[in-house]
Amino acid sequence: MEALEHFNSREKPKHRPLTLFRLLRGTLMMVIFVCTAFMALVYLAPFSAVFLRFFSVRRSRIATSFLFGTWLSLWPFMFEKINGTRVIFTGETVPRRERALILANHRTEIDWMFLWNFAARKECLGYIKYVLKSSLMKIPVLGWGFQILDFIPVERKWEIDEPAMRDMLSSYRSRDDPLWLAVFPEGTDFTENKCARSQKFAAENGLPILKNVLLPKTKGFNACIETLRSSLDGVYDVTIAYKHQCPLFKDIVFGVDPAEVHIHVNRISVTEIPESSDEAAAWLIERFRIKDQMLSEFSERGRFEGKEIEGELPLARSLVNYAAVVGLAGVGVYLTVFSSARFGHFAGLSCCYLTAASLFNIRPSPILGSGRKSG
Repeated sequence: MEALEHFNSREKPKHRPLTLFRLLRGTLMMVIFVCTAFMALVYLAPFSAVFLRFFSVRRSRIATSFLFGTWLSLWPFMFEKINGTRVIFTGETVPRRERALILANHRTEIDWMFLWNFAARKECLGYIKYVLKSSLMKIPVLGWGFQILDFIPVERKWEIDEPAMRDMLSSYRSRDDPLWLAVFPEGTDFTENKCARSQKFAAENGLPILKNVLLPKTKGFNACIETLRSSLDGVYDVTIAYKHQCPLFKDIVFGVDPAEVHIHVNRISVTEIPESSDEAAAWLIERFRIKDQMLSEFSERGRFEGKEIEGELPLARSLVNYAAVVGLAGVGVYLTVFSSARFGHFAGLSCCYLTAASLFNIRPSPILGSGRKSG
């Protein structure tokens, strides 16, 4: 029972000690991630996310999903094969390559990264998109990736966010576009102080008092389901919990935590979600009440109920992807640093464009026709 009480605490010792080897290995991995991301964005994004988009938004998104899904595969490989973290899936097995809306709880700052482990098993790694804080779009390299992958930035002020969010969501309506849209309705990660404020609001408004999750914000969810209802195959209600304690980003970089990540999946038919905004909001709150109960039971048992539904990541394919990404990045470094100055100039121009695009939300429109109708 030592790992079961107060499983959200960050005061416990880490699962593994921070040794010199783990420090050096984590630093090397981050250098590889940043370098490969930079080279992919500088040399591949102008083709997949700019040039192709002038002719077809759909083809641009498919090409971008493939290219950057291959890069994203480095992360699940690090989590499971290098760090040795067990990712345990329970609940319902979902089909591969569905168009889905993912509703997840937000326990810590890295929950969104472990959704990549889920997406990798469903061949949807490049399809995943997030609703995220607009300030993150301004981070060099990282923000560039968010922009070309068509993530949805929000200011957390609904009067500002609603028109921009609905406009962006409407560009996802085509069933031909690959899509896994991940939403964290709590709006922020879980802390005891935030939980106390959430409970106070719930008590004042006759809503459920939740202990392990925050009361979800419903307006963004309603916008997503109203806009995409007719084009979604399903909604995935995902509950994430960590054995021992909730990790921070630095913990996963250096491989000291988590020991286990537990992800419980419920696939919900879109027809089960009410069409009325008020009823849909009540439905979402009820789903989070169920999540809260599940997390309380997890704290007692150390796992979610049910058998495991997913196997391990295939090692051979992971190694091939890793070698391909690192090899192509090596070619990019050679071209930029040691080859013709033209490649350096191209890289510089790409950096300027990607910076401007992420700062000013620039997305090219097709030359012929509307981006929403292009095919």
